[in-house]
Amino acid sequence: MTHPPYLYPPYKSTVLRAPAREPVMPKLGPDSVELTAPVFGHQELGRRDHDLTVQHRGEPLGERIVVTGRLLDSAGRPVRDALVEIWQANAAGRYAHLGDIHPAPLDPNFTGAGRCLTDDDGRYRFVTIKPGAYPWGNHHNAWRPAHIHFSVFGTAFTQRLVTQMYFPGDPLFAYDPIFQSIPEQKDREKLISRFDMDTTVPEWALGYQWDIVLGDTPVEAP
Repeated sequence: MTHPPYLYPPYKSTVLRAPAREPVMPKLGPDSVELTAPVFGHQELGRRDHDLTVQHRGEPLGERIVVTGRLLDSAGRPVRDALVEIWQANAAGRYAHLGDIHPAPLDPNFTGAGRCLTDDDGRYRFVTIKPGAYPWGNHHNAWRPAHIHFSVFGTAFTQRLVTQMYFPGDPLFAYDPIFQSIPEQKDREKLISRFDMDTTVPEWALGYQWDIVLGDTPVEAP
């Protein structure tokens, strides 16, 4: 598969972030850093960290959803006890962050961040609110499709995959240079979750399935 290029001019931030020179190969490997970096365990997690709808005194506004899937290695084997983190905008398309000045309402009952550890089958599960689209100023009338950011850690901070999960049928896909920076359509489709009736909880929340395959799921554009 092909990951997004470091420099993709339609996505203007990459012009500033992409390296202008060839990388300098380090003389020392990362082994010493990885061996001394933190290893995550169950004690690091709060009881409600996976459920973004119960982290405050009131319930957040919006469409409640369940997002679940499996973390797999390149051979299709489950990756157990991996730390998975998510962050997202609220139902109105606004992040609970000082840098977000989008004129949409904040939700005092929704922070938009959660985390969990994968189980023995490599499965993660989050309860959250479906995020809204939002303008981002990259070009005229630029809007990001609804998405959830995912971060997957290995056994150290130096082992990290950051990517995004999208929702099926979004009309903004064709207009979003971050999504379109992935060259192949078949690879772009790997970032789109699927609605799943078995994951859906009757009279409570719609369910979406999305697997993350290490080495095959496209990483987030720079």
